Amino acid sequence: MISKQKGCLDLYGTTAKKWQYVNKVIDSLMEKYNYNFIRTPIFEASELFHRGMGETTDVVTKETYDFVDRGDRKISLRPEGTAGIVRSYIENKMYGDPSQPIKVFYNGTMYRYERPQSGRDREFTQFGVEVLGSDDPLVDAEVISIPVMLLQILGLKGVKVKINTLGDKESRDNYRNALIDYFKPHIKELCEDCNERLLKNPLRILDCKVDKDNNILKNAPKTIDYLNESSKKRFESVKEYLDELEIEYEVDSKIVRGLDYYNHTVFEIEASVEGFGSNNVLAGGGRYNGLVDSLDGPETACIGFACGLGRIIQALDLENVKLPIIDDLEIFVMYVSDTEKKYAASLVHYLRANGFRVDTEYNGRGLKAQFKQADRLNSRYLILLNDEDLKNDEIKIKNNKTKEEELISVDYLLYYLDEKLSDEDLDFSDIEEHHCCGHHGEEHECCGNHENGYHCCHHEEEE
Repeated sequence: MISKQKGCLDLYGTTAKKWQYVNKVIDSLMEKYNYNFIRTPIFEASELFHRGMGETTDVVTKETYDFVDRGDRKISLRPEGTAGIVRSYIENKMYGDPSQPIKVFYNGTMYRYERPQSGRDREFTQFGVEVLGSDDPLVDAEVISIPVMLLQILGLKGVKVKINTLGDKESRDNYRNALIDYFKPHIKELCEDCNERLLKNPLRILDCKVDKDNNILKNAPKTIDYLNESSKKRFESVKEYLDELEIEYEVDSKIVRGLDYYNHTVFEIEASVEGFGSNNVLAGGGRYNGLVDSLDGPETACIGFACGLGRIIQALDLENVKLPIIDDLEIFVMYVSDTEKKYAASLVHYLRANGFRVDTEYNGRGLKAQFKQADRLNSRYLILLNDEDLKNDEIKIKNNKTKEEELISVDYLLYYLDEKLSDEDLDFSDIEEHHCCGHHGEEHECCGNHENGYHCCHHEEEE
């Protein structure tokens, strides 16, 4: 038997429905924020990630899926979304668009060759946003607000923002030199990777997974102590806008993020999820004002974030958050004879075209087995076709919950289903209903105020 590759997942059933629901929430949220969807290739020239993310990052040195294609080109599967979007921004000359800044979001698969563990897969899906063309601190606050709002909409509790700043190039260089001076006497006490990072990029030492609990890292200099005045002022502005948006945050000097292109604001979004332990980061990002020009584009201020959908779904499951996914069927059409089956085929197609969730029998099972299948599919109504009824242009419908059956005219079917299913979707716990007594159809007058008199009336009185 051929199995899926290590670190990959098959999505199906209820889990797939949860993913679809989260994606719909993302699409709706991005529409409210006026961010446009962007799709970039799954594979790019390896140079893009090496230059964009930095040669010293763990992702580039250890985790990218690299290969040489048949044209002898060095190719990498994308390990993150930002570099590809920046390449697209430059190549498609988006910097010339008068509608600046360019605000985009992506939602797609990424690939990293790392040891699979809970919440970390080799193939994973990331949702993220990028704003290219604005250095306004208000944009920083807006970008931070997006994952906060997403997690709150989905129902997660204890959402927390942690922010830091790396400052501008001058501030970052000052901090880099301070780290080298601090770590040099202790470097032999740290892991092999940290020894290699000391002179190449000492900020990566702070992001070390091996020595994260080492007191040497805990007592390292703080970025905020090496900021110049303009960087301090900018960071204060970001915090002021977060206050205006009523987003609670905590300044955490240990946050530096894992990629080389970050400067100024960096942040992580956490949620209090039982079972995650200390690794409870659900989203992260920051500003990268120097990345576009480092990839041969014009000098452009940018900021973005990314979050893993798999990790969000895992958090929702651990917190027992019940998502309002559609996990039932509105109508199941049942039949026995060949003529009934042909009618069922036409009827199912007709009902689907009119907006109903419908299914039928495909394996030639008897009525008893069809009833069981309808229950497995959580069907709310059953249509039981019968040749004799069809000769009279009638159809039998059964409420699968109350077990009540009615024989109705075929011509009235759509109105009947629309009425019944709409009633079930409403909450009538606080009202008293008085149903119409009578005959419905174009030639009869309904006793209520419904268009054309087709629908049964409800006189609703407050209790």
